[in-house]
Amino acid sequence: MKVVRQFQVRGASGNVTEANFDGRRVDFWAPKAPTPFLLVTHDGQNIFDKRSATKGRTWELAGAATKVAAELGIPAPAIIAVFHSSNPQDPDGRRKDLTPEDLFLNGFEQSANNAGTGLPPSRPLPNDQLRGNQYLQHISQSIAPTICDYLSHKHLPQYTAMLGASMGGLASLYGMAKHPTFYQTALAFSTHWIIGGDRLVEDLMAIQPDPDNHKIWMSRGTKSLDASYKPHQDYANTLAELRGYRHGKNLATPVYKNTSHNERSWGSYVNQALRFWLTE
Repeated sequence: MKVVRQFQVRGASGNVTEANFDGRRVDFWAPKAPTPFLLVTHDGQNIFDKRSATKGRTWELAGAATKVAAELGIPAPAIIAVFHSSNPQDPDGRRKDLTPEDLFLNGFEQSANNAGTGLPPSRPLPNDQLRGNQYLQHISQSIAPTICDYLSHKHLPQYTAMLGASMGGLASLYGMAKHPTFYQTALAFSTHWIIGGDRLVEDLMAIQPDPDNHKIWMSRGTKSLDASYKPHQDYANTLAELRGYRHGKNLATPVYKNTSHNERSWGSYVNQALRFWLTE
């Protein structure tokens, strides 16, 4: 890890640190007081820094986490924001990182309906270019442990969550399934089921870990791209319950009317997802 700089963000004390991990940017923040809680996020461009945000707006996640923790009377979580790897040389990097690799290599192709992924409908990404497993392994075995050491943070799986939206929602559910002893909560916003439809729903929910010690949040809006998720998300909710997850205990599947597929919408209710995670 190479520390590049530090900067401040609205609503949170202390500094965000920008670091470089083998060419991948990762920003991270932690409260001044020791904390057992750790939140790993995808699409780090949009978490803290407006200058890197895709559309100039972030989740304002550090501020939201600080407020929720204060309400609950607990320390705020440390937050690791992992940037995706799309760039002019590899414009499909985000999708290569965030697609649940094993599921697509196990017998079906990604749909040509790539709305929201940055790819034209006529050009699905070949499955042999996917690197979701490598991406998730890099986070759990290198990025997060290195940052935890830097922060003198002791990793505790029961207090560790992964958060993402759209393709990041898929990656969060897949990340907990692939690394169930590292993460015990997945917070998935506007999960981008349409790249695989109901087959993707079935395969991803089938590999979710033991509900006795894991939690799942899956939310969506009702406008724009989010409106297309309804049938698949309803099916995912049913399959989660059949897997043993229970509303009011370790499953939340809220629908936010008149919210859309963007950081403004996700940031408007991320406090509720954080509260679901941080409440015993």
